Amino acid sequence: MPSRDPLPPMAVPRMRGSGYLFAGVWLLILVQTVEDAWGNPDRRLGTLSIVATVGFGVLYFLLLSRGWGRMRVAGRLEVAHREAVLGLLALSLLTVLMVPGAGTSGFNSVFFVCAYAAFALPFRQAVAVAVSLILGVALLGRFVPGWDGLEGTAIGAFFATAATLGTTRLVARGHQLAVAQQDLARLAVAEERSRFSRDLHDLLGHSLTVITLKAELAGRLLDVDPGRARAEVADVERLARTALSDVRAALEGFRDVSLGTELAGARQALAAAGITAHLPRSVDEVDPELQELFGWVVREGVTNVVRHSGARACWVHVEPGRVVVADDGTGPRPGERGSGLAGLAARAQAVGGAVTVGRSEHGGFELAVRV
Repeated sequence: MPSRDPLPPMAVPRMRGSGYLFAGVWLLILVQTVEDAWGNPDRRLGTLSIVATVGFGVLYFLLLSRGWGRMRVAGRLEVAHREAVLGLLALSLLTVLMVPGAGTSGFNSVFFVCAYAAFALPFRQAVAVAVSLILGVALLGRFVPGWDGLEGTAIGAFFATAATLGTTRLVARGHQLAVAQQDLARLAVAEERSRFSRDLHDLLGHSLTVITLKAELAGRLLDVDPGRARAEVADVERLARTALSDVRAALEGFRDVSLGTELAGARQALAAAGITAHLPRSVDEVDPELQELFGWVVREGVTNVVRHSGARACWVHVEPGRVVVADDGTGPRPGERGSGLAGLAARAQAVGGAVTVGRSEHGGFELAVRV
């Protein structure tokens, strides 16, 4: 398979300005921890708690901004497992150092520990870490005297975890959607290229075949019948201009093929090749929605007859849901199926039809499409 083009960064906000403000504003919750530590009569414990709180805030902000920056570049959450584990251990250790000097307000940092776990770890591991921390805080509030307010901290940590998990999964889904959209765009481009190459093959294959035949005929008639040779050269010029116009129209997406026009072109091509043409006089019975497909069938079939068959006669039969191009030439060669037939099969399949090739009742080649 061809290698994918690099995916552009997703539209994740930069961690600048309002991004930093959004990440840092929640750290104001730790102001209460600093105040309680400042009011602690034991200055050593209070100072230790304040230093740990400041270190916690700085470390949390750095870890979050680092992970967010990687997410913006890669389009998905990319925090190394080792980095996530070490970051969680450091945040947990700082939390432990905050509690002796600040009391229960030191457990406010659990909000951020749970949020970082939800941000940096895989889903199951994040849930396991968050549940362990929340249950641990709730149990401490229930069984440690004087810490009865920790149930509210546990509830807050739960909501912080849920909000962060929801955000991270939303970002992941957004990245998957972006990848899917790019894959669809690549497929659409590939399909359009395939369609355009089929159109060029079918348009130029027929036109250039007729031009070649008429040029050869003009060369043979140049000394025998100069007047007719000049007429054939004029036809070559007209056909070349028509082919150029068809290519331009195909480039613009406005080239329409009709069954009536292709039958007229088939009559001219077969006459130039010296092949007797047996063509229908009317195509009114054909559904208008199938006129274009049947026109492509006549173009491809007659081009193959002129190029490869060595036939003396060609028959085109048109029915409401079926078109057949047959000749009395050399017949099909085993395994022969060029790009023209492949393109024709794709066109037929698009409208629920099927292409069949084989030996005709006249002994030559037969191309049929039935819808």
